[in-house]
Amino acid sequence: MEKKLKDLREEYLKTPIPKELNDVVQAALNEKPRRKPRVGGNILVSAAAALLIVTASVNISPAVAKAMSDIPIVDKVIEVITFVEWKEEANNSSAVIKTPAISGLENKQLEDSLNDKYLSESKQLYKEFTDSMSKLKEGEKGNISVESGYVILTDNETILSVQRYTDTIQASSSTESQFDTVDKKNEVLLTLNSLFKDDRYLHVISENIKEQMKRQMAEDPEKIYWVEEDDLTAFKGIDEKQNFYINEDGKLVIAFNSYEAAPGYMGAVEFIIPTKVLSDHLVGDQYIH
Repeated sequence: MEKKLKDLREEYLKTPIPKELNDVVQAALNEKPRRKPRVGGNILVSAAAALLIVTASVNISPAVAKAMSDIPIVDKVIEVITFVEWKEEANNSSAVIKTPAISGLENKQLEDSLNDKYLSESKQLYKEFTDSMSKLKEGEKGNISVESGYVILTDNETILSVQRYTDTIQASSSTESQFDTVDKKNEVLLTLNSLFKDDRYLHVISENIKEQMKRQMAEDPEKIYWVEEDDLTAFKGIDEKQNFYINEDGKLVIAFNSYEAAPGYMGAVEFIIPTKVLSDHLVGDQYIH
């Protein structure tokens, strides 16, 4: 694990830093201590310094690790760690960004591609936040809240499903997520297409989601989905790039970000698709059952 963390840190340090950020960091290092600076004028300095704090919070305690070492036979351990965590509060705004990293895959090409993607997403989110702060006039409040992190949705002998989410509050709130599901035994990234015999599943899942939407609205008048034909942004159906994951019960879950299928107050919504609806179209029951 120590070697893995070292490798991940080296990969992180090799990643190019935007020129404007690099200039700010260098200026901060060269600057002699002076009186406490105004928060509004130096947010990029503090943000840049904060970003360079690398943490590695492994999801296993020393006590558990010791207990595992006493077991005669232990399978390879594929886990998710917090590789970088950055926090900032200024100008009535805040940001917390946690970057996950997958460790333990023998398929290093897959492991590296996923970790590079996670790091790239965090850097882009960081840049967007600092760009917004730099545009504020002196004394102006940003009133922005950004929280980005990850959740391990499923972790069993067969699959690992990880959700990366970003909650943003600025006048209104929104939640955006991305999901990755890895076959731990064969060490491949599962796609929606790979689970089915042909593309007929798109229509089957879409129709089931529409039925669930209508049923939920009939049962709860406070729920609204854009499913009626006369809705300006009516839900037409999913495509092969639709967000999904496989839960601990082996069920397919279709996920929507805020505003994709419902008004903003509904937030991000998910639909569990009954396996009996999918059984004739599945390639097999290894993942979904």
